[in-house]
Amino acid sequence: MSAPTPGRANVVGLGLIGGSIAMALREAGWSVSGTDANADIEASALKTGVVDTVGTDTSADITFVATPASATPAAVAQALEATNGVVTDVAGVKESVVHQADHPNFVGGHPMAGSEQDGLAGARADLFTGATWVLTPSPNTNDDAYALVRNIVAGFGADVVAIDADAHDRLVAVVSHVPHLTAATLMGLADARADDHRALLRLAAGGFRDMTRIASGGSAIWRDVCAENRIAILDVLDELIAGLGEMRQVVADRDGDELVRRLELARAARVNLPTSAAHPDLLSVVRVPIADRSGEVARVATLATELDVNLLDLEIAHSAEGQQGVLILVVDTDNVDLLTGGLIAKGYRPSSRSMQ
Repeated sequence: MSAPTPGRANVVGLGLIGGSIAMALREAGWSVSGTDANADIEASALKTGVVDTVGTDTSADITFVATPASATPAAVAQALEATNGVVTDVAGVKESVVHQADHPNFVGGHPMAGSEQDGLAGARADLFTGATWVLTPSPNTNDDAYALVRNIVAGFGADVVAIDADAHDRLVAVVSHVPHLTAATLMGLADARADDHRALLRLAAGGFRDMTRIASGGSAIWRDVCAENRIAILDVLDELIAGLGEMRQVVADRDGDELVRRLELARAARVNLPTSAAHPDLLSVVRVPIADRSGEVARVATLATELDVNLLDLEIAHSAEGQQGVLILVVDTDNVDLLTGGLIAKGYRPSSRSMQ
């Protein structure tokens, strides 16, 4: 991997995610300054070695904003004003943040990782290993800024994907926000029944525990998440309620064939979910000539996500003349034709070679 040379970093917000980012940065050799709205948390982060110093490093190469979603736009604006470096965030809702922070040095981000432990006490350097880290660059995002953020978080062990901010919000409503609300509702039903039958929760089998595990996560962030992504969440809740209504009718009608059909469709979809995999032995390099202007790297990375092609490495080679550069990608050899075909369809002229 093309890990960036460690430099200086800020982390704004030292909770579970911010604290874990600070620890991962320090483990990679970065000098980390951190701030938090709670002075006691700042003192704890300094005492336990989560950060090197408390405060804002105005010379930082990168700033990670890890505040609640509602506070993120203001914190991003402050970071962009205080430093000349790259700024990224971790908010679980992206459209409002990216819209308000349309700056070449800003790269929207969302690490889809968590823990059943809250706050700085639950932070750990390996929290992002194997997790998906979504980047949501805008057309105005500087290519070098995108590459820096992408390669730093890939160095944390995360699988990096790039998608549009509005598409992100619609998708996470399906795969993250509504599942959490559903798990909380199921847990509430079980708890209410357990008032009459205390043995019920002892009888809770693996399936129930698996479905409701996420309900044990921290609840503080959900006020902001549901407020900021309200429209998408309501749309998905409506679809879920309609789907449960259909399933209720199937059960009421004793329609065994339809029940089995629905369950088989669900089982096949679950089995076919993509999983994180170790880097393959057979890799290829795809070189893509790009115009030396903001947004080109983000366009290619977003296309790769749409094609379900994992970018194992990404590097930009700028030309001396400044008119054109070359984007160097490392991908699984099995995906080369798919990626190059997609790039050609978009007007690019890629070339590829095996790394064997």
